[in-house]
Amino acid sequence: MAFQKPPGTQDFLPGAVEKWQFVESKARDICRRFNFREIRTPIFEATDLFRRGVGETTDIVEKEMYTFTDRGDRSLTLRPEGTAGAVRAFVENKLYGEPDLTKLYYIGPMFRYERQQAGRYRQFHQFGVEALGAVDAALDAEVIALGYTFYQEVGLTGVNVEVNSVGTPAVRAAFREQLLSFLLPKRELLCKDCQSRIERNPLRVLDCKTDQKHFEGAPSILDSLDEECRTHFESLKLHLTNMNIPFSINPRLVRGLDYYTHTAFEYKAEGIGAIDTIGGGGRYNGLVAEIGGPDQPGIGLGLGLERTVMLLESQGVELGSLHNVDVYLVGLGDAAERELTKIIYGLRMRGIAAERDYQGRKMKAQMKSADRLQVRYTAILGDDELERGEITLKDMATGEQKLVPLEKLADEIAG
Repeated sequence: MAFQKPPGTQDFLPGAVEKWQFVESKARDICRRFNFREIRTPIFEATDLFRRGVGETTDIVEKEMYTFTDRGDRSLTLRPEGTAGAVRAFVENKLYGEPDLTKLYYIGPMFRYERQQAGRYRQFHQFGVEALGAVDAALDAEVIALGYTFYQEVGLTGVNVEVNSVGTPAVRAAFREQLLSFLLPKRELLCKDCQSRIERNPLRVLDCKTDQKHFEGAPSILDSLDEECRTHFESLKLHLTNMNIPFSINPRLVRGLDYYTHTAFEYKAEGIGAIDTIGGGGRYNGLVAEIGGPDQPGIGLGLGLERTVMLLESQGVELGSLHNVDVYLVGLGDAAERELTKIIYGLRMRGIAAERDYQGRKMKAQMKSADRLQVRYTAILGDDELERGEITLKDMATGEQKLVPLEKLADEIAG
């Protein structure tokens, strides 16, 4: 072929895309029940938004962003994650002026130039939520519970929640010295990425998937928490326990973004090669101020939809199809064929999914098409039936056929 899709991207074809529609419909319904409202932001933003918001020493900013200069000589970047854009919209549109908590969700594509492997794409899709305006640990627990509920309701099993506290900037500054004392003697054993960031951002070193074997006995940030951070973390654990959300504590969990404070969390599940993290998030109390807004606290999560769908497939979960055709109409004769145009439009206006043949095929081929669509009914109209104002309706599950008046067809199908 002359053209193929770019590396790290996918075509979502009929038959597969219905799985995505199912997953997305679950996400939207859960957000409705948790009172999160949808936001849609541009897929590209000013590059500095991600440099300031995500962090200069993160893998995303250092290696993975799709950045370009537009015709106005502006540096723009395809969004690598959803939080920075959502917070920018929160600030730019002054949502912080509303009296109630701002609870937002989004579903859409993100872009990172990553090494291709199972569950990792250069254009990928996230379902994310952001809650801005409160510091209560109960809100942290609600966001974690929302993500866990999503995985439960789409049908996944074996999903584990890991939580940690990454403290405040002041706590991390004190912990940094302890961590450096532990890491510097091991510097030559670590991968090149860790060696380069060990002094710039040593907490990020703990996030490295390659060097975990060298971190045995590393100091825990949980031992460095001040009273405020400790109280917040204990409250979070209590709220999760009260909601019966199973979780474990992982003191090395720091996530790959620099804006987190207090709570950090991940959802883990096996079944996608070497990858076991399928989603995560955390609290970001300084991010709104960092990108030019008032000092408003926030917490959010991002869940990978590719990984969700892959896990559903690997676990053999049967998904309900959102694409169901109710009736297939067959016309026998020129007058009947012409009348089908009116009939099928009328059915669709009644909320009934209907299809017909447009390729001039014989009745046998049309019935095979109806079988492939797994329709509930076929409706066969001949010129004679048309003159009498009747149509033959066949129940495809039972094989039962009956003549029904044309004006009653929609009522019969709707049942």
